[in-house]
Amino acid sequence: MNPEIKHQLLLKILLIACIVSTAIHFTDNYLYIEQYPQPDWITPPSIYIAWIVWTVIGITGYWLYKSRRFWFAYLCLVIYSFCGLDSLGHYFYGSMSEFSIKMHLFIVMDGLVGLAILGFTLWSGLILKEQFKESQSIV
Repeated sequence: MNPEIKHQLLLKILLIACIVSTAIHFTDNYLYIEQYPQPDWITPPSIYIAWIVWTVIGITGYWLYKSRRFWFAYLCLVIYSFCGLDSLGHYFYGSMSEFSIKMHLFIVMDGLVGLAILGFTLWSGLILKEQFKESQSIV
């Protein structure tokens, strides 16, 4: 398998993991909103809408990456990584004991998959420099 296909497959796996993890956590947060320590401006509709918008951005990032439009893909993927990373923000609004084991699991899993998406994006852009390989092959 060529490296380009491997990188696309890795990103697809990370994206699916992030979509599943955030869907589970956001659904739990939506259903049990009164149990989650968080700011008052977070409401059930804002949770639902945020997950949809972020997921569309993530899927768009994957499509752009696959289409070799790296700069736009990286922008979308960095934005999408915050779909998972922002879950860690719950810890700014409550003590560790205020969260159930289930909540901790969902929050940490979201943080890890968000970090993985961000890590992939940085690896692709800063180490592999795929965006520069594209411009060199055009010349």
